[in-house]
Amino acid sequence: MQLLDGKLVSETIKEKLKTEIESYVSQGKRKPKLVAIIVGDNGASQTYVASKERNSKAVGMDSDIIRLETTITETELLDLIAKLNNDDTVDGMLVQLPLPKHIDANKVTDAILPHKDVDGFHPYNTGQMVKGVDTLLPATPYGILLMLEHYNIPTVGKHCVVIGRSDIVGKPMSILMSRNAYPGNCTVTMCHSKTQDLNSYTLRADILIVASGIPEMVTGDMVKPGAVVIDVGITRMDADNEKGYVIKGDVHFESAKEVASYITPVPGGVGLMTIAGLLMNTLNAYKKHVGIEEAYTV
Repeated sequence: MQLLDGKLVSETIKEKLKTEIESYVSQGKRKPKLVAIIVGDNGASQTYVASKERNSKAVGMDSDIIRLETTITETELLDLIAKLNNDDTVDGMLVQLPLPKHIDANKVTDAILPHKDVDGFHPYNTGQMVKGVDTLLPATPYGILLMLEHYNIPTVGKHCVVIGRSDIVGKPMSILMSRNAYPGNCTVTMCHSKTQDLNSYTLRADILIVASGIPEMVTGDMVKPGAVVIDVGITRMDADNEKGYVIKGDVHFESAKEVASYITPVPGGVGLMTIAGLLMNTLNAYKKHVGIEEAYTV
């Protein structure tokens, strides 16, 4: 068993991004700029946004966080997005989810210009992805592709089973793993909460991507010997320790690692690759914006 080390891969990607950005700045170009909007004081969201800002600055990007009170109206938020859409110094923009109930998340996502949508959620980018056209991809699936590529995981002709059908991970992951490119060219099966006899699918998976949101739902006896296991889940669970909690993935790591050929840890796996995907999207958006040809590298 070999760990798919998200920390190692993301650091490798960040070093490459830093070098590339430094070369553009040395040519007299401005730095790429990422702006994140967060509404309210959700602890997990604050942590995620702070990590995005820290990592973007580490590779030489400009990064701003706009923190808003939960009392902001939907109209006010949409007006702010319109202002950032028209700001020529902003290359990438994201609105951290979840949003308060009085704000329509789909309306907010749709309001961001597609070429600034570094989360890869805009319907235009989704459509381009489905058509196999280069575009800004959803950050987590993009990060998984980057990880598979880093480790040279064979995907052509493999059976990939995706558990979960969210718009953020499950659906795009199934599309990307079946595309005519590397990583891709898999035969893909999508499973979900209504799938009957789940084991019969997971035990045939050469590549198993689990994004169910259910802690440790996949155990070692559900994994085909030699399979590649990608655990997208991350859930904070109460525990009797110094922190008061433990982080669990959607895969029972201890049992699955005895069977898998490659497996991602939680934490230290896909979560870090999501940040890498976001940074890659921001650089790709910047390169398109300033007219650098070699954009959209995966």
